[in-house]
Amino acid sequence: MIGFFGRGWAAALCFAMMWAEVLRAVSSASGVEAIIATSTLLTPDKARARVDTLRREIAHHDELYYKKSAPEISDAAYDRLKRELAALEKGFPAAATGDSPSDSLGDDRTGAFPLYRHRERMLSLDKSYSEADLRGFYARLTKQLGRADLVYVVEPKFDGLAVSVTYQKGKLVRAVTRGNGLEGDDVTANARTIRALPRELRATAPDGSANPLPDVIELRGEIYLPLAEFTRINREREAAGEATFAHPRNLAAGTLKQLDPREVAERKLAIVFYGWGACAPITALPATQREFHARVRAWGLPGLENFSTARTADEIWSAVQAFDRSRPQLAFPVDGAVVKLDSVPLRNEVGATEHAPRWAMAYKFSPDRAETQLLAITVQVGRTGLLTPVAELAPVRLAGSTIARASLHNRAEIARSDIRVGDFVYVEKAGEIIPAIVGVNVARRSATSHVFVFPTQCPACQTAVVQASAEVAVRCPNIDCPAQLTRRFQHFVSDAAVDIEGFGPALIDTLVVRGRIKTIPDLYRLRLEDLLALNGVAAKSADRLLAALDRSKHVELWRVIYGLGLPQIGSVSAKALARKFGNLDALVVARPEDFPATLRATTIAGVVAYFKEPKNRAVVTDLLALGVQPTAPVATSTIFAGKIFVLTGTLPNLTRAQAEGKILAAGGKVSGSVSRKTDYVLAGEGSGAKLEAARTLGVAVIEETRLLEMLEEN
Repeated sequence: MIGFFGRGWAAALCFAMMWAEVLRAVSSASGVEAIIATSTLLTPDKARARVDTLRREIAHHDELYYKKSAPEISDAAYDRLKRELAALEKGFPAAATGDSPSDSLGDDRTGAFPLYRHRERMLSLDKSYSEADLRGFYARLTKQLGRADLVYVVEPKFDGLAVSVTYQKGKLVRAVTRGNGLEGDDVTANARTIRALPRELRATAPDGSANPLPDVIELRGEIYLPLAEFTRINREREAAGEATFAHPRNLAAGTLKQLDPREVAERKLAIVFYGWGACAPITALPATQREFHARVRAWGLPGLENFSTARTADEIWSAVQAFDRSRPQLAFPVDGAVVKLDSVPLRNEVGATEHAPRWAMAYKFSPDRAETQLLAITVQVGRTGLLTPVAELAPVRLAGSTIARASLHNRAEIARSDIRVGDFVYVEKAGEIIPAIVGVNVARRSATSHVFVFPTQCPACQTAVVQASAEVAVRCPNIDCPAQLTRRFQHFVSDAAVDIEGFGPALIDTLVVRGRIKTIPDLYRLRLEDLLALNGVAAKSADRLLAALDRSKHVELWRVIYGLGLPQIGSVSAKALARKFGNLDALVVARPEDFPATLRATTIAGVVAYFKEPKNRAVVTDLLALGVQPTAPVATSTIFAGKIFVLTGTLPNLTRAQAEGKILAAGGKVSGSVSRKTDYVLAGEGSGAKLEAARTLGVAVIEETRLLEMLEEN
């Protein structure tokens, strides 16, 4: 603020102290009234200046959240900015000129998809952060409707991307994001990759009774990423030395906006329905929210399995608290609970504002937070040379686990947050999974706290780091950097890539440090005496490692392509390249026009440039000379033809990749979520929500031994 107003330190300090009092008032339940009552502390010029600043900040955060799926601040902090702006605009009408973001819905349209106009406007929800807000909502509806016998439905608030899915005559025709509320991005092709989203609604109930379908209905719901899938993706990225994703909501939104549906399918998104928009004929609408949930299940759609009903303010608050306590057991990300008036006719009587219905309110859970000291910042080097700063924390208990480290993402993030070594920081679990530093307790900052100086040289090889003009990322350009070598080898041998059993991080690190392996082909040059010379490797272990290397020479082609770590090539793109070229030789000499049309031009250019480097061509030449002969996956039987499997937990002998390979080779399919279409759930140790879902739906549950028996029997 001092720099902003530029009227001297004393005047700025007085204003900052006064404004702190105002912000404390705004944070309370009666913030609007409080700021109006203290408006004599502000001059119109200062109010206008603050309004302009808030509008710029909100616009900046809207761009990050809705367009880039990369928010910098929490939802609570963002909502505080909007409440503060709304209060100022009400207290100083002269400052509230033009359109204001204080009551806007946001806008997730990217410009990369066709636009489609919703038949009925898609609204947001009013939000609350206190018990008093919820009780105020209850009191308002009781007064407005003049009755105290109202029924409410309390639902979990999924943390994903809001969508509207249209069915005509029971058939799926369109999926559209909320956009600006009036129109959104048409993401139908990507939504069709979601296994739980049926192409057609069931016209007959499971008991054989008629299940009437409307001529057309807009179903409103949320596309999200199951927590197990989020963990899987981050585990693979961490093993590959890549930056992990911070939040399942951001990853789900970013995935849905991918241009290649096959890339979307690789990340197993899920969907849930909890409301509706336009419906014809109008008589097809449910009379209550509870009836809607029953109808969703009857149609074969993924709906809410758990919701509560309440009649009093006390019951509403108890139901909300119950959902909060159940969060650690849920398989999906939630950030609150939604309270809705059950009766649809009464909803119509209550009505809506420009951006939210008056008959519903969302209560946002306060994330678990702990305060601890930032002891140091270390910098990790990934396989692509990316330098990622990591906060080393004094261990602290948070949401049932001990937290000692948290990602700081990049150099710009440290500077933006003004995080200093020695500071006491606030740590939360983003999406209840990933530890994240969300603020600094400046009041506890001591003279020993100091600004972290980001290294100008790679911590692993001392090469000068570089930063592209269009990136915030800092990289080590030395491809022979030992840290990059280690990460590249770890990626190649991982079960997500070539899957060479036994080559764990410790063994890879030892081989790199001793200079036994410098390029990927060196793995296949290892001899028995090389392995026996390593500490802790006995003869039997060495034999198993060599046997694993020999088996890996004949894995599917896409695994080798993915394992090579080509720029911007994930597993989906690797499969596309394998289908297109059929062998490594053809890929190495491919021209830009030879590549699949589904790949982006920048990706194609990156792969072509990669293979123009003699070193990279030599890697492929050496692999082939050493007997690496990758193959296309071929089904060896049809025993599992048409059968859908879901894997959960840790199997006693097979890796997940090995189990999937056996199922696919027998003609089966592997899904990421359990539904009524699932034939078998393959369960191992530590199975959780998927196993419970299978039992609830009556899906057959088998163990690894039974899977192998079924394969042997046929």
